Amino acid sequence: MASLSSMSITISHPRLGFSFVLSPSPNPGSVSSSPWWFPKTKLHNPSRSRTMVFASNGGSQREIGLKEGNRLYLGMDFGTSGARFALIDNEGDIHAEGKREYPRVMSGETMDWVWSWKTTLFSLLEDVPVHLRPLVASISIDGTSATTIILDGNTGEPLCRPFLYNESCPDALPIVKSIAPANHTVCSGSSTLCKLVSWWYTDNPKKSSAQLLHQSDWLLWLLHGKLGLTDYNNALKVGYDPEVDSYPPWLLSQPYSQLLPSVKAPGTSIGSLKEDIRAQFGFSEECVVCTGTTDSIAAFLAARATQTGKAVTSLGSTLAIKLLSTIRIEDARYGVYSHRLDDKWLVGGASNTGGAVLRQIFTDEQLEKLSEKINPMDVSPFDYYPLQSVGERFPVQDPKMVPSIIFYRMQTSRLARVHEQL
Repeated sequence: MASLSSMSITISHPRLGFSFVLSPSPNPGSVSSSPWWFPKTKLHNPSRSRTMVFASNGGSQREIGLKEGNRLYLGMDFGTSGARFALIDNEGDIHAEGKREYPRVMSGETMDWVWSWKTTLFSLLEDVPVHLRPLVASISIDGTSATTIILDGNTGEPLCRPFLYNESCPDALPIVKSIAPANHTVCSGSSTLCKLVSWWYTDNPKKSSAQLLHQSDWLLWLLHGKLGLTDYNNALKVGYDPEVDSYPPWLLSQPYSQLLPSVKAPGTSIGSLKEDIRAQFGFSEECVVCTGTTDSIAAFLAARATQTGKAVTSLGSTLAIKLLSTIRIEDARYGVYSHRLDDKWLVGGASNTGGAVLRQIFTDEQLEKLSEKINPMDVSPFDYYPLQSVGERFPVQDPKMVPSIIFYRMQTSRLARVHEQL
């Protein structure tokens, strides 16, 4: 990953209460006792909330002092059900943070995700305290991996609804397997490449001008206006090879390769904010927009796991695991892939299980009260595999896996009695 030579690039992962700073990197491949991406972080401790500005949806405002000449860094995390921002300084102190749930607007029978994400982006910018906006030196965004948007390359208008991160395109899988190496990361129905191939082989009149972007790419484009850019973390699942910094020949020889975006390292400066946005929100003329990354990689960096063999589990609406390794490991049969992190690799995968499925069964109040009664030392007698719907990505790639939630389906009366006791 790279950053501006003149300043540190900061991305925040407020969902975990962390922020991290990407300092200027040494020569590629160099090894040091303190990795260049080692995060200067400070845990968001609720007891220190008096030192922070909370600007989320009209929340209370408290601030810590800023020294003259201090610069701030704005990171935004677009997750499964909502988005957050954090504004930090070079030491990792949080000066403001906020969150928004995605507004639900239907387009026919489906959610209008494009409108929802765009609305949320500008709502978060509005939530950044006005007096701190001129101090923001750079902005970056992380998004859900393999969430894919296909646009008109001339206008930037979406040509179809977005393909979500966990959406599978089994119709495209045989085609992708016929061109990609065996068990390659793209050999999964939910890969970005499968989504692209599925779209390509349908009746689409604007193929010649189409452009593929990932969720965070598109959101960043709204800020800088330069269409067709991504980072090598997001590009992994469309087939980009971060080890050699290029798309492989087997992919470039395909007719749809014309849709592939140009790839830069995460944290690379793209350019200044669009003038209308800068003027509207009061950011400085020096504020730059930087390439982003995926949400689970942002979580890994924020957790300060810098030693080889250390792993981070991110539990939100879904579940992601990343382990720092010197060896690149990929096997689509198990949903395992490796993201590049300087001269090392983040090995892991992302499951469809997580907190979202619990919200299908329990209310927030029930979850809070029942969680207080859990004894983590007791072994559960139940054999659950909770999924929102049929299909799993990791630790096994099985689009036909059926959820195992017997407690919900077979013992609803017992659930009702538990609810009465709360």
